Amino acid sequence: METITGISGNQYVPGTEIFDYIKYQYATSTYGVERDLNPALIVQPKSKEDIALTLRYAKERKIAVAVKTGGHQYSGASSTSAPNIQLDLEDSFKGPDDRKVFLKDDKAYVRTSVSWSLGEFNAWLTEHKLFVPHGQCTEVHLGGHVQTGGYGQLARSFGLLGDHVISLEIVDTDGNFKEVTKATDPDLFWAFLGGSPGNLGILTHFTIQVHRDQDYNGSRGMKALYFYDTETLKRLVDILVEMSDDENFPRNYDLCISVLSSAFPLLDLWPGLDQVMARRHPELYGENGAIFWPRTIVVYAQWVPFESGDVCDMSWFDRIKQGSDWILGDSDVEEKPMSQMTGDWIFRNVREFEHPYVKRTYSTSSRTLGEDKWADWVVKRIDAIVGPEHNRCWLSCQLQCFGGKNSMIARNTGNGTAYSWRDTTIGCTMDCFHTDKTKARAEDWQKVNDKEAIGPAGIFSREDRRMLWGSYGNWDLDAVWNCYFEDRAKYEKLQQVRKRADPYGIFTPNPFCVKRAP
Repeated sequence: METITGISGNQYVPGTEIFDYIKYQYATSTYGVERDLNPALIVQPKSKEDIALTLRYAKERKIAVAVKTGGHQYSGASSTSAPNIQLDLEDSFKGPDDRKVFLKDDKAYVRTSVSWSLGEFNAWLTEHKLFVPHGQCTEVHLGGHVQTGGYGQLARSFGLLGDHVISLEIVDTDGNFKEVTKATDPDLFWAFLGGSPGNLGILTHFTIQVHRDQDYNGSRGMKALYFYDTETLKRLVDILVEMSDDENFPRNYDLCISVLSSAFPLLDLWPGLDQVMARRHPELYGENGAIFWPRTIVVYAQWVPFESGDVCDMSWFDRIKQGSDWILGDSDVEEKPMSQMTGDWIFRNVREFEHPYVKRTYSTSSRTLGEDKWADWVVKRIDAIVGPEHNRCWLSCQLQCFGGKNSMIARNTGNGTAYSWRDTTIGCTMDCFHTDKTKARAEDWQKVNDKEAIGPAGIFSREDRRMLWGSYGNWDLDAVWNCYFEDRAKYEKLQQVRKRADPYGIFTPNPFCVKRAP
């Protein structure tokens, strides 16, 4: 394919080393060949005008455009195959006017572009003593993240990143620049936030309401590290389940438990951890002084006040930190501004392990996980992969509480966004990384998880509930729409919005999208 005349940004065609480097994304190692993640042209626009030119070019030639900001989409949906185009916005909008703070009616707002990574965005917010809920992976970028929700550590107490959106700035299918709000186009606004990311137009900027540190004085949190063992893991998961099964558990608390196989680069989680480990555990270091990072459990827990009379129950933290090998800071549970706390929670590695993966992200609305002995089951399943020393499979697992009537995940139901499964009580991500030789082992392990955890007799969820941001399995979204959306009426409404927003099929670069209404 020839390059597009008039584009001021960079353009790359196949056959060069730099093309292969730029087309890479998180899913390449797993799906690069199988799903043919090889566009015919990569465009890195410098302006909205470049985007409009690209869309008009695609429309004339009846080809499609995939949109990439960070390239972290697990199924590869931010890429495409030839003859289609990859529109790479990772560095397109990073000028001084592409993120600004403004105040209105004693509330703080931020207008930002989609091109900033979470690491960059979080650090900038911290400088301004501001924060907003978002995910923990540093190289995820805001474009795909906000459209798929922006799940993260603060989701229970503050909701999703996308719940804070006030307006969306897009380039539509005809190359027009539009601002979309609940007032100007409620259906398109709704569909953009949780419907079919990247398939309704090109999002370039958005405006969100953010939170100020000064409004949450007294916030407390901890980040604890444990050497992996099943007894510790069971104790922690029991706390998570108690919290989840309690419909009246206060909104003030969030808890996330991660399990990481050996060789995970822990320095990416804890700057300065190397010195602590060398002092406390010299046995982990080899003759050359290089550490072999052990299997670990990582816990993030926080409490934030919302009313003047709110009091933190420190016994909740005491139960969590019991037996921890090392806790960040000098005082176990630290009282610090929320903006600084969210910075401490950023995962600074680009990916967990440098291997292909078999992904699973489960959601449940169960409030009987304790009664159903799910904690026993999930600890047993985790240990089947993490326990063996040399099975050449590596687990990255996250278990997080979202539930209760006080949770902002639930309370934001009906707020004008299309994010699914607002009644979620626990989210469970279990990603198994593998070598070429151990792929079957990883797949077989996940098959058991699917069979025992999900379905009419599932110990975790009676229905198959997936998240667009944590997609896995069938790449034809239309064939598995019921896994991602609550009911047929919602899906058919999304189909109608897609038909209006994408009449020419420009935003249909692969099967992982809501199918346009006929």
